[in-house]
Parts: sequence; C-alpha cells; structure tokens
Amino acid sequence: MARPRKFVEDAAIDAAMRAFWAHGYEGTSTQDLCEATGLGRSSIYNTFASKHDLFEKALARYIELKTAAALELLAGDLPVREKVRTLLWWAVEPDEDNPIGCLVVNATVELGPHDPAAADMLRRDQEVRLAALVAAIEAGRRAGEIAADKDAESLARFVVATISGMRVMARGGADRAALESIATTALSAL
Repeated sequence: MARPRKFVEDAAIDAAMRAFWAHGYEGTSTQDLCEATGLGRSSIYNTFASKHDLFEKALARYIELKTAAALELLAGDLPVREKVRTLLWWAVEPDEDNPIGCLVVNATVELGPHDPAAADMLRRDQEVRLAALVAAIEAGRRAGEIAADKDAESLARFVVATISGMRVMARGGADRAALESIATTALSAL
C-alpha cells in the first residue's frame, strides 16, 4: 500500500529543509532535492509547484520548529538570564545531527534582499521572536533580574544579532571556544 500523500509531502519538506539549510537555496539543485527526499524529479514537481515553493515550505517548517522551541523557552519559568543563556548555548552547542548554521540567517542573507515572499516570512518570524525576547527581558527587569536602566528592546536586538553572528561564525568554521567566549561576553551585557 502506498504511503499517504501528506506523509510523503511532510517527509519531503523535512528532507528539503535540511538540504537547503546545509547548502542554501541557490546551492541546492533539483538533483540534490531528489537525493535528499528520495523522490524523483517528476514527483517533486507534482507535489510542489517549484523549487521555490518547496523552499518556502521548508523555510516555514524550520521557522515553525525553531521558533516554537524559542517561544516555549522564553515563556517558561526560568530566570531571564538562564533563558538567554540557553538561547546562546543553542548556538554554541548545536545539535550535531543538524547542518551547521541557521536556515533563517542563511535565507536572510541569500534571499532577503531580492525575494519578497521569503523576506516577508523572515520579517514576520523575526518580529515574533523579538517580541517574545523583549517580553522576557522586560519581565526580568520588573523582577529585578536585569538593571532597570537597561532597554529591553535594545538588549533583545543585541541578543538576536549575537546569535545570528554566532551562527554565521560557526558556518565559517569557528570552534566551540570562540563561540562560547562570544556567548559569555553577550551574557555579561544583561
């Protein structure tokens, strides 16, 4: 019995997500997608309208997974410094089964300037993550965990930029010690 179409589509999106994450949009060929998904070229184009359509679905899946984890962490009961430390350490100690770097960061650099659909998806994700981080930092300020004279939005933007930079550095070959020193320095800003 054949697998249900939804199962095939979900598995293909997950596999394509990892291929795009590892090689970028332009660096991932249709043949790469065939190999990653186990689907033939015609199956890919019968299931997805285009490479770009598959990329958008893969990026949406990545955002769904990664943003959900961050939002869950930020809404939790940990002190704000521990929340931020956890976010930073996700960049220091990424899951070794995942490609290096971050699909959102990669897509922002590669497609953001000239792909309105991707840019909109990335902007909306950034707004959601930034708002959650601002809220967590603001709650930490109210609880006395962060100095009252610190601006929550500025700190949140700094943390997001630091994590993005760490992801780029990791992709460029930075070792754990370098990433850890960046994360430790960032924590001292809170």
